[in-house]
Order: sequence, then C-alpha cells, then structure tokens
Amino acid sequence: MSDHIQNAGPMLASRRCGAKTRCGGACRAPAVQGKTRCRMHGGAKGSGAPRANQNAHKHGLFSRDAIAERRQIRALLGDVRKVLEGMR
Repeated sequence: MSDHIQNAGPMLASRRCGAKTRCGGACRAPAVQGKTRCRMHGGAKGSGAPRANQNAHKHGLFSRDAIAERRQIRALLGDVRKVLEGMR
C-alpha cells in the first residue's frame, strides 16, 4: 500500500495562498513557509519587482485618479441620459 496518504497530512494542514485565480476563486496551493503567497504568486525568494521599479507604472489606466475620473464621467453621462429622457 502507498505511503503517500500518511505523509500528506502536513501538506493538507498548511496555510493556503491568499491570491485569487483568474476565475475569481482562491488559489489552492500551499503558501511558502513564512509568507502568505505560494511559489507561483510571489512567495518564492527573488520574486516580485525590484525596489524603485520604473516599469511598475506605465500608463496609469488603473490608478486611483483614472478610476475616479471614469466614475465621474459615468455619473455625468447617467445624469445627461435622465435629462434627455425627460425631454421626450
């Protein structure tokens, strides 16, 4: 009989990675010891961007300012639509 089931206990009891997958669920891989992420999501030594990374902010599409501006535009467009509907 296989010895695998008896040795899998610590692996099954370990903390899980806190990252989200592309489909929105939680990553089910075990977190690296002493970290909150698995080896694939940034828990491995040397992973992640270097300090003072110049490439981290390329276009600002998802910056707080850009998101706030898009929300304001959407709200303004909604108000304009209401006014136009009232003119009919």
